[in-house]
Amino acid sequence: MEGGVGHGTDATAFKDCLALSYKNPYVLRLAFSAGIGGLLFGYDTGVISGALLYIRDDFKDVDRNTVLQESIVSMAVAGAIIGAAIGGWLNDKFGRRTAILIADFLFFVGAVIMASAVNSALLIVGRIFVGLGVGMASMTAPLYISEASPAKIRGALVSTNGFLITGGQFLSYLINLAFTKAPGTWRWMLGVAGLPALLQFILMLLLPESPRWLYRKGRQEEAKAILRKIYSAEQVEVEIQALKESVDKEIEENKASEGINLFKLCQTKTVRRGLIAGVGLQIFQQFVGINTVMYYSPTIIQLAGIASNQTALLLSLVTAGLNAFGSIISIYFIDRTGRKKLLVISLIGVMISLGFLSAVFYEATSTSPAVSMAETSHFAATFTCPAYHNAASATSWDCTRCLKASPDCGFCASPQNKLLPGACLISNDTIKDACHDQDRLWYTRGCPSKYGWLALLGLALYIIFFSPGMGTVPWIVNSEIYPLRFRGICGGIAATANWISNLIVAQSFLSLTHAIGTSWTFLVFGVLSVVALVFVLICVPETKGLPIEEIEKILERRGLHLMFWKKRANEKNGGEVDAKKEGGGDV
Repeated sequence: MEGGVGHGTDATAFKDCLALSYKNPYVLRLAFSAGIGGLLFGYDTGVISGALLYIRDDFKDVDRNTVLQESIVSMAVAGAIIGAAIGGWLNDKFGRRTAILIADFLFFVGAVIMASAVNSALLIVGRIFVGLGVGMASMTAPLYISEASPAKIRGALVSTNGFLITGGQFLSYLINLAFTKAPGTWRWMLGVAGLPALLQFILMLLLPESPRWLYRKGRQEEAKAILRKIYSAEQVEVEIQALKESVDKEIEENKASEGINLFKLCQTKTVRRGLIAGVGLQIFQQFVGINTVMYYSPTIIQLAGIASNQTALLLSLVTAGLNAFGSIISIYFIDRTGRKKLLVISLIGVMISLGFLSAVFYEATSTSPAVSMAETSHFAATFTCPAYHNAASATSWDCTRCLKASPDCGFCASPQNKLLPGACLISNDTIKDACHDQDRLWYTRGCPSKYGWLALLGLALYIIFFSPGMGTVPWIVNSEIYPLRFRGICGGIAATANWISNLIVAQSFLSLTHAIGTSWTFLVFGVLSVVALVFVLICVPETKGLPIEEIEKILERRGLHLMFWKKRANEKNGGEVDAKKEGGGDV
């Protein structure tokens, strides 16, 4: 899944973070050890994009079945939905550290099962185990960091978890590239994830439980002992008192919130409108297509006409690196630009990028090299694809028609120029090798095209615009928009909506490209991004610099500050927001 739980922060927080980490390395050790969970989260969701290229080569049932390919990718997301739900209970019952240890165990077991899988069924089982770990880590790692960090640098340290997630995705592409020539290729790619899981398991055994959880469970002395390691002598008593007040208030709020269900939540106007904004953002984050890029970018590059697995992986490093860079940009701009403005800029860029990708793939399909009877007959008659051989109008066939006619067809390009007419042959390893032996390129995913580099440019533009805005802002808005007493349950609803939307997109992308073509698939995502932009303009309030009480007032009157590019009254002079000056009014 894209992004993670985070909070806006500024440059001074990072300076304080570096200074305090130097003076007190114990804090850095806590954050780094828990942050490996975010790294694993990113790695295990990103690694499958490259591994899938080689899994298809080894397991022919996977190569010929797009639904099976989608299942291998999306079962980790399905496991994450369950893992996130179980993780919430584990966190409250047994503690944050225990939940991280269990997630590491699941990561390790999943990595072993996948690396040793002898068929696609075992591979899917391993992906489910990894997904359970991802779901737990996605909510537990930032929670542990938040509760075990000094308040002054908490935002900076929690924000780095989002960077570690995108960093893990980038690392997965590097690892994929490193093992392209190794025997077993995809087994190494998937199995290597067991090493950081084992490392984090050992590190977490040597670290304490969250002081907040300990204090809430009545183990005050243990909590105080940990706080004395985190804070300086002059600060620790103040923090202990603040922790006591915070936990007491939380207990009172939980008592007041007992018996709350979804129906009762929706009866409360501010909560209902907050849920519409928060859940809608999480759904649209997935429905504008981000995880099609993160899960399938090497496949997309092959669909654009790049035949080599290794080249597709190398080019995919660009998108993964830009995604990690975008998370850093977001941390810098989120409290300067504002949430809504960042979302609008992001979605406009996403719309343009998706339109560009749709045009590129349409043009690539329209100019697909023809199938030549002479080139096909250059090979043995038994090599000819049966669908082409039996076609009534074979003279009008091109590469796209050849590949779509049957999963058993492949296209062997001309040796002079890959854009010249080629041969439509049976797709198997013997014929693939025969094609390569004649210095020809072999295609089974996409067709030769002179527009491949434009597809890479489109993917890069998409990530550049998506990552700083739609990649991180939905999580930040969901941490701010709900009344305090409902924040836990509403945040859980929004996160679940994100995972379910992720599963829908991951499970349908390849089927869509097969059914309507890659160009139309990106156009569908482009239309959804237009809908997302309208939704943001109408339903999402600007929460930058506002206390929770003021956000509740905005939701109550639906003063949504449509003129989001203008400063609010309280940003200009520190006064209370004037509804008449908000530029929104009732919507």
